[in-house]
Amino acid sequence: MKARLILEDGTVFKGKAFGYLEESVGEVVFNTSMTGYGEVLTDPSYYGQIVTMTYPLIGNYGINLEDVQSRNVCVKGFIVREKSDTPNNFRNEMSLDVYLKQNKIIGLEGIDTRALTKILRNQGTMRGIITLDNNATLESVQPKIDKFDNTYAVYDVSRKEKEYYQGSGAKVAVMDYGVKQNIIDNFVQRGCDVTVYPATTTAEEVLNDDPDLIFLSNGPGDPDDLDEIVGNVKKMIGKKPIVGICLGHQILARVFGGKTGKLKFGHRGGNHPVKDFEENKVFITAQNHGYYVTDVPECMNVTQVNLNDNTVEGMRHKELPIYSVQYHPEACPGPKDSQYIFDKFLDVLNNK
Repeated sequence: MKARLILEDGTVFKGKAFGYLEESVGEVVFNTSMTGYGEVLTDPSYYGQIVTMTYPLIGNYGINLEDVQSRNVCVKGFIVREKSDTPNNFRNEMSLDVYLKQNKIIGLEGIDTRALTKILRNQGTMRGIITLDNNATLESVQPKIDKFDNTYAVYDVSRKEKEYYQGSGAKVAVMDYGVKQNIIDNFVQRGCDVTVYPATTTAEEVLNDDPDLIFLSNGPGDPDDLDEIVGNVKKMIGKKPIVGICLGHQILARVFGGKTGKLKFGHRGGNHPVKDFEENKVFITAQNHGYYVTDVPECMNVTQVNLNDNTVEGMRHKELPIYSVQYHPEACPGPKDSQYIFDKFLDVLNNK
């Protein structure tokens, strides 16, 4: 079935729809990963976004449900140059088309994804709609685009009940702002006793459970929309060691008076070089974020930077056991070079 992508600047791309045939509105972004589309689709940090894959052929190894990072497909739409209709892999359980149909997500194929990516790089990410109406114009869909609101994304993707992962090691409290499964798995693999809390859980409830370490997770949306969560984290400061990834990193900056802003086109992919000053090494990292720390709090030291644009990738408190990184050390998808960060998280627990 014919379909089109209409961006809020009026640009139109014509292609073919696949997956669930119902129009969808979201923020149009791009990801440069060559593989890992199953993990991309289920990463809660993509909630509210229409994701464009820059690699031209997607779906050739099918879908394996062992790879998913959350209970649901989180994107609002999925754009590819060409989808594979004949996936071939010993782990394959279904095709990309069937998977999107089951999860009620529209796909768009056959457009010039390189041209779209250049627009997003030059003009910045923007809202858009994938529509099945081949007569649609920006004027006719503008009211739908204007209604798009991702303010409450964290609360939409977070668990509604606590979850437990039993272990014999350190007690880790994971604040679920959109946590990926492989983050939890990395703590479990290190023997941690993990409790995952909904985003609305109060500081008092978490502290009453007496965890050894509090972890602030990744998640979607703008950290400036999360005043309630920032206020909640403030109540935990000085009570327990705290670490964070991505959105959790940005929340910690806000807690201490730092500021965050929006990147022009974001960091999304598995090929971002980061310099770790503490290790004196460069690591290739997996990233997925549209916001970043613009002003580092005076109480924090910058521990890592992105070598592409010099943005802040890591912070450590000068006195308290608090440490965070902007990128995704758990990968999925992406390189596993930086999984040592989970050991550094546990070192924070031991005041190292």
